[in-house]
This record gives sequence, C-alpha cells and structure tokens, in this order.
Amino acid sequence: MSQLFSTATLGPLTLRNHLVMAPMTRNRAPGNVPNELMAEYYAQRASAGLIITEGTSPSPNGLGYPRIPGIFSQEQIEGWKLVTSAVHAKGAMLFIQLMHGGRIGHPLNLPAGARILGPSAVAASGEIYTDAEGMKPYVIPQAMTDGDIKSTIEEYAQAARNAIQAGFDGIELHSANGYLLEQFIRPNSNQRKDHYGGAIENRARFVLEVVDAATKAIGKERVGIRLSPYGIFNDMPLYPAMEADYTYLARQLNVRGLLYIHLVDHSAMGAPEVPDSIKETFRNEFNGKLILSGGYDVTRAESDLAEGKADLIAVGRAFLANPDLVARWKSGAVLNEADMSTFYMSGSRGYTDYPVLG
Repeated sequence: MSQLFSTATLGPLTLRNHLVMAPMTRNRAPGNVPNELMAEYYAQRASAGLIITEGTSPSPNGLGYPRIPGIFSQEQIEGWKLVTSAVHAKGAMLFIQLMHGGRIGHPLNLPAGARILGPSAVAASGEIYTDAEGMKPYVIPQAMTDGDIKSTIEEYAQAARNAIQAGFDGIELHSANGYLLEQFIRPNSNQRKDHYGGAIENRARFVLEVVDAATKAIGKERVGIRLSPYGIFNDMPLYPAMEADYTYLARQLNVRGLLYIHLVDHSAMGAPEVPDSIKETFRNEFNGKLILSGGYDVTRAESDLAEGKADLIAVGRAFLANPDLVARWKSGAVLNEADMSTFYMSGSRGYTDYPVLG
C-alpha cells in the first residue's frame, strides 16, 4: 500500500497524506497584504496533507522582496484569514513560513521607516529586483545591535501569535536559503565579536532564541523550522565546519522538542548535493518529524518514506504547476510544466490558471 497517500500525523494534527506543498515565493501580495487571489491559489492545491505558505515577514524590516506578504499588521492578519479558511474548507492543514530577509533586500522594497538589517555590516554579493528601479546591487546591512536583536525576536513571537489568530495550524521558521536566521549561523555573513558571533554555540544563539520565543508564544507542537545545510543560495558559501555546525543545531533543536525540521536539498536545481550523512544525522539526532524536499518525483517520494528516511515529503515546483498533483501522481498522469517566466510577476497568469485533469 502507498504510504505517500495514506494519512499521517504531525503533532496534534492528522494530515490526509504524507505530501507537503513546499513554501515558494510568488510575489502576489501588493502592499504586502494577502488577498483573494492568494486564497484561490492555495485552495486549489489543498489536496496536499500540509501546505507551507510562501515566506512571510514578521517585520517591516524583513520585507526584502517586492510584493511579499507580512503578518505584523491587523490588515495582514485579516488577509491571511481568507487563505486559511479557504484551505481548511478543502481539508488541508496550513503552516505559515516566517521569513525575515535580513541583508537579502533593498530599501526600495521596504516600507517607510524600515531598515535593511543583518548580523554584520557585510553585503551579499549579487543583485535584487525592485519594482521601482529594476535590478539593484545588494546594500550593506546595518549590523544589528542588542536592541535590534531583542526587538526582532519579539517580532517573531508576535508573528507566531498573529498566525494563530489568522487561523494557521502552525508556523515554519525559515532558517535556510540565506535569509536572516541563516545569516547568523553562517560565518561569512556573521562576523560578530560578541556572544552572537564566533563559535557555532554563539552563531546559533539567535536562531535558538527565536525558536524559544516562538514555542513559548504558541507551543512547541505548532513550530517547525527549515534548514539548508550545503545550500549556497543568497551568497552562503560552503565551509569546512558545516556538517559539525548543523549537527550541533540538530541536537539543540531536539532538546527544544520542535515539531519538525524541514531539510532543503536544492541539488536538483544545481546547488551542491546535500550528503546523505547530514540527512542521517538529522534523522538520528532529532526525535521530531523530518520533512525532506528537493526535486522529488512520486517514485523517490514513496521510496524515501518506505525506507524511513523522512516522515513527510515536500514538493515545490510540481505543486506550483499542478494544483491537482496528488490526483496526477496517483493516476500516473502527465504533469504540467512550470512556466518560470511567471513565477514572480503580478496577477493570475502562471498562478491560478494551470489546468487540472478532467
């Protein structure tokens, strides 16, 4: 019998299957407020057991990209209620991914008064798109003071409370892909000399304090985290102590009794391969649920579940292009191809107009 399509448990939740729709930035929130179009998009894909939303900022400072949603205002909470009620009506569970861009952002993408922050005043290499002026080089972030760190931790905690108010089943802390939480973990972006820099015990401190604040706010059974060991996206180069550092992190997250760890493997998109050893380390060191993502097809998803390598399998682009992915995988139907030219534009094209079977 297929494990992929059978019910799964995730803490207090029962999921209709072992398939997770992975978080994907889609830039469809003008003014950073969720809307009816977003509710339609997520509801179309609610045959997944669990949906994790696109990265959503806990703070005006974290809105690094154009048209990404936040969850720090009442208007945003009300917007997200459209999404949670539409998805729940279709039977899926829904977590919001909290993503603070940190140094991955540009002042042209931020509201008035917001600042580009980072662990250290070190700019990421490369450029970022702005609606106002097109591509712009990354700016040097302001190195966060102790006060900035305290207030940002509280922003995460309040965002977690707001998420529950908006009807979400839980939150995923985005500590992957070169955004703020990972910027503290990685030695290239974190060059601090205080108790948040240097040894991994210090570089992991901010992430673990955010975890503690979020679990205190809404309960550890509602909090997961996403990590990308061996990810190089957003100027996060590989370094020799990577495996040891992430092993430390796995142990610390286990002590905190977190609901799940979501490990990203972007090798299917050209990133370095994540060694099986690091996935096994998380399997052995962490007692919560393990979600694996990265270029899965139905065969490999079934295989990794059967072999106990993961508890749930997350899928991104295939869900983006196939609202009815579960039905297609079950029946062996051909999949729609994702149109990459529409990934980050405005409007419904390449968003809610992918065809479904029958």
